[in-house]
Amino acid sequence: MEPPEDGDLRLQDAAGGAGSVSYTQGGSSGECCVAFPGGGWLGRLSRELHWSFLLAVVAVYGGCQGVGDALNGVASGYYWKDVQRVQPSAAQFYRGITGAPWIVKPLWGLLTDVVPMAGYRRRPYLVVAGVIGVASMLTLSLHHGLGIMAAVLALTAQSTGAAIADVTVDALVAQKSIRHPPLASDMQSMCGFSSSVGALIGFSISGLLVYSMGSQGALGLLAIPSALVFLAGILLKESPATDFDYTQVHKEFYRAVQSMGTTLKCPEVWRPCLYMYVSLNLSLDIQGGMFYWYTDPVAGLAFSEGFIGLIYSIGSVGSILGVLLYQSALKDYPFRSMLLWSQVLSSLAGMLDLVLVTRLNLKMGIPGYFFVVIDNTISQMVSQLKWLPLLVLSSKLCPSGIEGTFYALLMSIQNAGVLMSACWGGLLLHMLNVTRTEFSNLWIAVLIRNISRLVPLTLLFLIPQSDHGSMLLPVEMLEESESAEAVKAGSDNTGFSVLVTEDSSCLSSNVVVQNEGTKEFDAGTIDVELIPLMNKSRLTVDT
Repeated sequence: MEPPEDGDLRLQDAAGGAGSVSYTQGGSSGECCVAFPGGGWLGRLSRELHWSFLLAVVAVYGGCQGVGDALNGVASGYYWKDVQRVQPSAAQFYRGITGAPWIVKPLWGLLTDVVPMAGYRRRPYLVVAGVIGVASMLTLSLHHGLGIMAAVLALTAQSTGAAIADVTVDALVAQKSIRHPPLASDMQSMCGFSSSVGALIGFSISGLLVYSMGSQGALGLLAIPSALVFLAGILLKESPATDFDYTQVHKEFYRAVQSMGTTLKCPEVWRPCLYMYVSLNLSLDIQGGMFYWYTDPVAGLAFSEGFIGLIYSIGSVGSILGVLLYQSALKDYPFRSMLLWSQVLSSLAGMLDLVLVTRLNLKMGIPGYFFVVIDNTISQMVSQLKWLPLLVLSSKLCPSGIEGTFYALLMSIQNAGVLMSACWGGLLLHMLNVTRTEFSNLWIAVLIRNISRLVPLTLLFLIPQSDHGSMLLPVEMLEESESAEAVKAGSDNTGFSVLVTEDSSCLSSNVVVQNEGTKEFDAGTIDVELIPLMNKSRLTVDT
């Protein structure tokens, strides 16, 4: 291998998962050993990142979002249908309201980034999120006869706790993606895998729980995932901030907001953001109408609670397959190609709903219950193949210093798209007169939804051609943070063992590369100075 130029960094892979980093700087050169542990994808994450971080990922993505969202999806559907007895369009609207806390994720991100509690930046927010979730779901479960507004408030509070927990873990994932670009896809796959397995478990038990406890009692069990988030907050490894000046919080807020505005003006950032919002906005959500049709005993399929849970649980297997397919074969493809085919497949998969609603499956000799399982499994797999590249892309658009805040902003943009898709879907169902007992126009809603999913293809030019291992932000944007203030503020010390980047344009000033090995460094999330290398070199690593 040719000697690297000044400021260059190269990786030599060795047998057995070990490697070395060669570097030159100022005429001097050196080499340090880097251990890439065996055990594949999960084994590498468990050793490179602290176990408490993985526990937080499993608690939030697997427990709160996986099991929790699955149980909430089934139980709340029956709750609005059988307890509150509202129309499908109204149920769709109320679900949109309860998702509102996900729109203001930048607020939670700002708090986690600039306002430590008792000296900690992450742990207290997981604890608070857990408390909110437990309290709200126990209130909903134990108080019978709640009005619609009280029920909406309780479910919104639970959603708030989930959003705070999500943005806290997202901040950790984003900061680690910046420090460990080769692990960015692995971390997102870990998050997706945890969520999919959790959803499989949640859907598997949701129907039985709703049947045996009622929808209100089943919603009360959402307190358990929130309790796991509380536990993760207690156990998360984090060093307290030292000498933090709370009188300067307003300046930190101002600087974070200013940095967010500067970043959003960058074409490398606002163009993908626009595509994310439009693509999700135009994927009209008509699941409320489909759910009512699934369970209607006259005009629909008359599925029981247990079978509804079984359908979604088998569908979660498709979600897991999507994660594994992405991790094993697709994560190295360019973003634009991935999103092109995932958008097309999403529209084609939606056509299976059209076959089901028009009962063409019966003419093909396929029973409805069997076709629904196939439909849901394929749809879940395609959804993961569309969602994971968007998450990886988002993690690579976050500037150092405000990772949590900016990642939360990107997620809120996507959640705003999802919320609008629910509103448009509810309006579409209302306009087509799809009610609790009338479904004659449901096939039109399905067809319009499938066609609308193809419209974002006209905006694919907004997505970069880069692959998943590339650094997307300009080098000058990675130089804006200030290390001195980060040291004063006290960094969030989740342990990292080494920084090795694939398309490395910057290195943390806390990284000390020596011939004898590497030292651990503090991965602060506020104003961590990044020192750009004079030249960029593509590192070949197994991501």
